Amino acid sequence: MPKPIPDKAEIALEYPDKFYAGTFEHSSRFEARLETTGLALTLERPGPEEIRKSIHMHLNYGLLAAILNEMAASITSLPKDDVIHREQLREAVATLHQALNAP
Repeated sequence: MPKPIPDKAEIALEYPDKFYAGTFEHSSRFEARLETTGLALTLERPGPEEIRKSIHMHLNYGLLAAILNEMAASITSLPKDDVIHREQLREAVATLHQALNAP
């Protein structure tokens, strides 16, 4: 089941002749799950047709691992006094680590 988005996501999709951008906030929902070949991520903003939108992404495991490594390499850009976001990330990574090591 999709869950409420706890923060905010900004999405931009750029083609040579088109540009799409959107924001998904607290009234939106998300779903993230691991599948056979990678991560399936869906962001949805419900509502009437003029405001309703969604994105669906699939990241293969190799790309997902590379993204996590890039995040780790750039962690110094997250201010040390941003305690809330650091703790949210720390808890999520610990949960992922525990799940990966479960029998």
